[in-house]
Amino acid sequence: MISDGGSATELEARGHDLSDALWSARLLVDEPAAIEAVHAAYFRAGADIATTATYQASFEGFAARGLTRTESVRLWQRGVALACAARDACADDGRRRWVAASIGPYGAARADGSEYRGRYGRTVAELRAWHRPRMEVLAEAGADLLALETVPDLDEAEALVDVVNDLGVPAWLSYTIDGARTRAGQPLADAFAVAAGSDSIVAIGVNCCAPADVAAAVEPAARTGKPVIVYPNSGEGWDAAGHRWTGSVQFAPRQAHEWYGRGARIIGGCCRVGPAHIARLARELRGSSPSADRTVTGSPG
Repeated sequence: MISDGGSATELEARGHDLSDALWSARLLVDEPAAIEAVHAAYFRAGADIATTATYQASFEGFAARGLTRTESVRLWQRGVALACAARDACADDGRRRWVAASIGPYGAARADGSEYRGRYGRTVAELRAWHRPRMEVLAEAGADLLALETVPDLDEAEALVDVVNDLGVPAWLSYTIDGARTRAGQPLADAFAVAAGSDSIVAIGVNCCAPADVAAAVEPAARTGKPVIVYPNSGEGWDAAGHRWTGSVQFAPRQAHEWYGRGARIIGGCCRVGPAHIARLARELRGSSPSADRTVTGSPG
């Protein structure tokens, strides 16, 4: 299966200012049609899964913009509805597609880059209590599954897995990594083991990492017995002081053959991976590995 690419960076490439602390979730308020257009672009490029623009959304973040709790809930629901509308608009080709409701880590809502460090100084119980309200909203919003993504350490993963187990909804869990460890420095085998016994976690893997780090992460993820999902960044670096991307693109669709060969079954991209990359990725995988086009046990959820 093919997942989509980076929605926020594609929105930026189309001229939208995402410097707000809500990041792409700001457009749920101001320009929802732009979000739907990006989802549709990824579906037309060959993606089977759209991930909603709710990654950085939080009750606190919406409240800072003067929104009530009821209004915030409606925005999360809108995020799912936009992805579903894009899916429905592409339904004439007969392909089945899915919508994954994005649940970013606690650090994403802080908008200070701490999702790339983890270790927030919060207990598992505190993280569980913080994540639960928005996860409850998105679990009921009509998505096919939840995307627990860019998770930097296993404590937060434990909290997220506890909540989805309680809710009884399907989800994938993907870590952001640096080399063979989580961003917080834990071995990947330990990180993936957190979800190994959860029936609610239907896929596990990595995202928002360098493409070069993906291959070595696939095999320990596959040892959980769950389908493996991988969607790295382009490989470019973000210059926070200069507010610009630096370096060269290292994401090459042909790399997906190695990831697939090692056991990855859902493959896509994250930051700076756009519809053109996903189109080439889809051609690479579907052209030479017919089984890569199969769904995971009938659906991702």
